[in-house]
Amino acid sequence: QVQLVESGGGLVQPGGSLRLSCAASGIMFSIYTMNWYRQGPGKQRELVAAITSHGGTSYADFVKGRFTISRDNGKSMVYLQMNNLQSEDTAVYYCYVGQFGADSWGQGTQVTVSS
Repeated sequence: QVQLVESGGGLVQPGGSLRLSCAASGIMFSIYTMNWYRQGPGKQRELVAAITSHGGTSYADFVKGRFTISRDNGKSMVYLQMNNLQSEDTAVYYCYVGQFGADSWGQGTQVTVSS
């Protein structure tokens, strides 16, 4: 059974930084593309960043240059380093895997950007 557990969210001032973590279990982690999504208040869930099994990365335009996705296959972890956070980044951030029969979401971690 696939399990994804996010952590690292919190309250941060505009311009601040946070690092989100997602611990995966129940899958052969190293072969999967891992994804971060977010859902802001009253908004649809949207893709933030993805990282392939080989470390290739892609980002939504609204986070390019500010967020960095990375992974540690030895620890089955995926990270999202978020810098220069703005109020519009306020959302619940989710880890997601959707390949090779897997289709699993984490419970989410709240990020609030406010002064």
